Amino acid sequence: MTAIVTEYDELARPEAFTQRGLGWVPWLAPVAEDDLTDLQRDALIEPARAKMPYFRLLARDPEALRARTLTDLDIFFNVTGGIGRAEREVAAAATSRLNGCIFCASVHAAAATRESGREADVQRLLDEGVAADLGDETWNAVVAASVALAETPLDFGTADIERLRAAGLGDAEIVDVIGGAAFFNWANRLMLSLGEPEVPARQR
Repeated sequence: MTAIVTEYDELARPEAFTQRGLGWVPWLAPVAEDDLTDLQRDALIEPARAKMPYFRLLARDPEALRARTLTDLDIFFNVTGGIGRAEREVAAAATSRLNGCIFCASVHAAAATRESGREADVQRLLDEGVAADLGDETWNAVVAASVALAETPLDFGTADIERLRAAGLGDAEIVDVIGGAAFFNWANRLMLSLGEPEVPARQR
């Protein structure tokens, strides 16, 4: 069966990176919510994701979706012994900003603001790009490491680790930064290849 690609001629596309919530539309048909099998619903992990077309599209491969979601949740929410939630979200937001994934950047920039209260610093990252000074060396080092890993993973190395150490991060915290950046370096490409963001009607 040939997949039908959906185009959106009248879509309200975002014109800039933002912390405001965005919608997302798929180019390929997701599984209809009422048609999700028990296996696919289990793979969503969180029942509310059945309302989201992105996750219903990924549910076409439930085993991959389940592994992807469990990895995502562990990287961003298992904070035992590692770096704070805000820094994990900054890593994801910086990677998404570099890769041009407006939807992912909006989600993780907003989360970074919620976790840190540093809305202006987060917005500076979105407005000025990954070279912006975010106000302290910890965040700047997290962004720099995330960008280095996203640009050319094999070039990420000792200098990047040493900058994180100099900013006060220990081994577990550095692993968390790498996890957040690496996951979104992959996740951005997946989302960018399957659909595009839209500005919700309430924001127009």
